[in-house]
Amino acid sequence: MGAAGAFAFTSLPSASATPSASAVITEVYGGGGNSGATLTRDFVELGNAGSTAYDLSGYSVQYLPGSPSSGSTWQVTALTGAIAPGARYLVGEGTGSGGTTALPTTDASGSIAMSATTGTIALVSGTTALTCKNAADCAADTRIVDLAGYGTAVVREGSGPATGASNTASVSRADSLADTDDNAADFTAGTPSPVNSAGQTPGSGDGGGDGGGDGGSPTDPGTVRVHDIQGTTRLSPYAGQTVTRVPGIVTGVRGSGSLGYWIQDPTPDTDPRTSEAVFVYTGSAKPTVTVGDSVLVTGKVSEYYPSSTSQSNTEITAPTATVLSSGNALPDAVTLDATSIPDAYIPTASGGSIESLALQPTVYAQDFFESLEGMRVTFADARVVGASDAYGELWVTVKPNENPTPRGGTLYSSYDQPNTGRIEVMSLDTTSTFPAANVGDELSGTTTGPLDYSTYGGYNVQATQLGTLVDNGLKREVTRRQKKDELAVATYNVENLDALDTQEKFDRLAEGVAVNLNSPDIVALEEIQDDNGATNDGTVTAEGTLKRFTDAVRAAGGPAYQWRYISPTNNADGGEPGGNIRQVFLFNPKRVSFTDHKGGDATTATSVVKTRKGVELTYSPGRIDPTNSAWENSRKPLVGEFTFQGEQVFVIANHFISKGGDQPIHGRYQPPARSSETQRAAQAAEVNTFVKSLLAADRNAKAIVLGDLNDYEFSQTVTTLTAGKVLKPLITTLPAAERYTYVYDGNSQTLDHILTSPAVTSFTYDVVHINAEFADQASDHDPQIVRVDVSKCGRH
Repeated sequence: MGAAGAFAFTSLPSASATPSASAVITEVYGGGGNSGATLTRDFVELGNAGSTAYDLSGYSVQYLPGSPSSGSTWQVTALTGAIAPGARYLVGEGTGSGGTTALPTTDASGSIAMSATTGTIALVSGTTALTCKNAADCAADTRIVDLAGYGTAVVREGSGPATGASNTASVSRADSLADTDDNAADFTAGTPSPVNSAGQTPGSGDGGGDGGGDGGSPTDPGTVRVHDIQGTTRLSPYAGQTVTRVPGIVTGVRGSGSLGYWIQDPTPDTDPRTSEAVFVYTGSAKPTVTVGDSVLVTGKVSEYYPSSTSQSNTEITAPTATVLSSGNALPDAVTLDATSIPDAYIPTASGGSIESLALQPTVYAQDFFESLEGMRVTFADARVVGASDAYGELWVTVKPNENPTPRGGTLYSSYDQPNTGRIEVMSLDTTSTFPAANVGDELSGTTTGPLDYSTYGGYNVQATQLGTLVDNGLKREVTRRQKKDELAVATYNVENLDALDTQEKFDRLAEGVAVNLNSPDIVALEEIQDDNGATNDGTVTAEGTLKRFTDAVRAAGGPAYQWRYISPTNNADGGEPGGNIRQVFLFNPKRVSFTDHKGGDATTATSVVKTRKGVELTYSPGRIDPTNSAWENSRKPLVGEFTFQGEQVFVIANHFISKGGDQPIHGRYQPPARSSETQRAAQAAEVNTFVKSLLAADRNAKAIVLGDLNDYEFSQTVTTLTAGKVLKPLITTLPAAERYTYVYDGNSQTLDHILTSPAVTSFTYDVVHINAEFADQASDHDPQIVRVDVSKCGRH
């Protein structure tokens, strides 16, 4: 708003039951870029019906689906500037692949993919996401200045939502901006007619039509440069527009996957926020340019989102390129190291999108990377912190002193310390074999290439030059064997093991039990599938799977384990459809006995009872409250009663619901929503309640709770599970740098746990690192073990 300083500013009023007399929503359109649409982008238009300018600093436009589910959240676009009296204010949102006409230059920019036919838009005095999901609750929220529901929206004002919105029609308020707080009466459907604060309409100003199209010579650069396209936020101000003859040097070519190439302007501007490079997406056509070509590129600017919650890649699509010369020197690469990358990770928007925020590359690591999007970057002699995977990816750290683990990783120890020195590395060289690197190895020498962004891990280096792998000899650990008077109990996630898997997989996993874990007395296994794996035919038994596995353990030098489990109801416990994963107890009958109490099944709950012989389970093996909603589409805990050297021990094997659906730590919504925590917290509360019932019956009961909890030692899940100090998480007994069982995106973290009741006072505990840090894995989890000297466990 160039003339904003000439206006007098007043505060926007709170939403109320009376009609708005000031800032209002004037038009809503969610069909941008859809089939049949003329406009390429969704938008929300605001208007000022008052006589003074209204300051929008700190305000937002928010969107909710028309029929919100329990998992639906309001999406937020922050606003800046002001609305002049009688003027309009244009907020650009999601861009589609269709349409031919760009919006005029927007006053605020978001990326919300609005529905064309139904939804709710709110103008909010704040940037914290709303939580209301019905009309009554939203009417009571005083932060809402104005609200427009359209289509079949549940959240709306008055008698009903505005009607008639479609791919080709918006809903808009009359020019008088009259607001009766009845969306059905105040809005009518019609041809979309967005107007920005400068009074521009599509095609009437510098926001419409082509960018840089000056009619010049086909070998002369146009007026738009790459840094103009990239802009100073995460979103291009040219999104949806055609740019003409953008100059650059080709710095990398991707000939597989998402085809295209990167160009970088060798004459940068002086703004550190604007990247000088951009990816040119060639669709299904393999690029014909080569590294070092000087090119002029014409095409349409778009923001490509690898996933619904990720950040975007700014791209030039449907390109035509003119090669001016070849063999040109490449622009200098920017060095990635502990000096250049800030320690703070990413800005916050109270759960909303950070895309419209101005980049602060000297403050936030993720802003620093975004300011280099597509540009050549380089690092040297970097330690590997995430092993190579099957997709030709590995992770390094360029901050070697950032939370190192003793074996060479980088520890993830809290939500607010995501480790800013991590960077993913891929190779653009499809003719060479990608190195098989383990954690603690080194990429020696220089690695250089364009900086890209992916939904799987965030920013990554697409290496045109890959350093040389130095093998630092990481060894798989072997824990000691338990002593005669020690009960050894382990947990191991065997990653969807079923009877149809290869013998090599069985042998590798069996070696982990027999050799690396040194044949524990009890092993709680997670992710044992039924006898035909993903074949979805109603099979739920796992006898064949367990027979093959225990035979393999025996062949590896382990004991002749027996097993206990409860078959799930078909397809009721989550995991791979048809696989019917479950927890299983293996036990060595020469060392420990299992106490069977018959009758447990998939839907019957076990409980604790007092008898003349002491405390026992009603069903063993049994399940904890399996019909409780906490376990919907998730694995139910398996409880077993064991006896070791005359001492009774209760073991509870768990596999809590996964983190699927959580927003990524590098995504556009900050802080990210961890929606899966709600169900895990409920699961933790159920197990906590069961343990409390056991201790209420016998305060000296020896209980071991273990398994894949899919959450960190500092999480609400573990806090809930241990509430009342009924359980002790043994991971916290290790030195801080050793607290991990899993490696994800270069972060060494804890997902698997063993916890013990207060009566378990004499023990040794060990995480046995045999998988997570290695390129060659039998499972993606590391097992762990506790050895309990039952005779020394005191009463309390």
